[in-house]
Amino acid sequence: MKILHLDTNHSLLINQLNDLGFTNHEDYTSSKEVVEAKIHEYDGIVIRSRFTIDKQFLDKATSLKFIGRVGAGLENIDCDYAQSKGVHLISAPEGNRNAVGEHALGMLLSLFNKLHKADKEVRQGKWLREDNRGIELDGKTVGLIGYGNMGKAFAKKLRGFDVEVLCYDIKPNVGDENAKQVTLQELQNKADVLSLHTPQTALTTNMVDEVFINQFKKSFWLINTARGKSVLTSDLVDTLKSGKILGAGLDVLEYEKASFENLFKNDVTSSAVEMPEAFQYLIQAENVLLTPHVAGWTIESKEKLAQTIVDKIKQRFC
Repeated sequence: MKILHLDTNHSLLINQLNDLGFTNHEDYTSSKEVVEAKIHEYDGIVIRSRFTIDKQFLDKATSLKFIGRVGAGLENIDCDYAQSKGVHLISAPEGNRNAVGEHALGMLLSLFNKLHKADKEVRQGKWLREDNRGIELDGKTVGLIGYGNMGKAFAKKLRGFDVEVLCYDIKPNVGDENAKQVTLQELQNKADVLSLHTPQTALTTNMVDEVFINQFKKSFWLINTARGKSVLTSDLVDTLKSGKILGAGLDVLEYEKASFENLFKNDVTSSAVEMPEAFQYLIQAENVLLTPHVAGWTIESKEKLAQTIVDKIKQRFC
């Protein structure tokens, strides 16, 4: 079987596939059109997020048996059409779930204790102790929406704290010893913190809007390490201003390109970047913490993601 690798990954991925007898070709720079012209030669594709695998691409991939996505989500692939053509889909949420759980916890503790704000002020020679008085996580209720690999990893990290952890998921019976599964209404009635761990689907796109936010009984803190399009940024800003959302830790943003490699949807052709008004507010807000989609992006997860893909290809095709 011949495999085409479209993004760079940990070297073990190609090395181990070579050892298993697969033929591996690498193309990290060609346009999508150039790749489409030769994709009929390959039995498998390994990709992160370089471009979308759509119907046109899949129609040209006449020999394709599998697509391996070195990441958790599959939203850059037309999954229904691929499966209708008999293409096996492989993802690797097991590979970066621990990293996401740690990142979410780190964001939450930083927000509660104003670490990012205090650090910046001390570097400016300001010694503002009372202004940087924090709050404690113990005694709070943390609500998770989405309780798959990522949600479970975050809940596990919270076991060392005296907190109540609730989860809501469209699948039944996913709760465990780390999180009690409840209705969305119960979660909204009780949560002091909301953390998102959902894929990007029709159900989750713009899910967190002003109506949704105001259904929470209490003001709350928001953590999003999932997908940026789940949160309507303009509504988030309005509720930050009103105090309904006390602060936000955002590893992902509505404005990201599908490749996740750039911030804004359209290519920037000049040095002057026209930032959306809502984003301008976020970058100035002291109760907002921003990171560039790196929650699952650790030294360890790079290796684990690659190993997961190898293991799943081996299990299916060897």
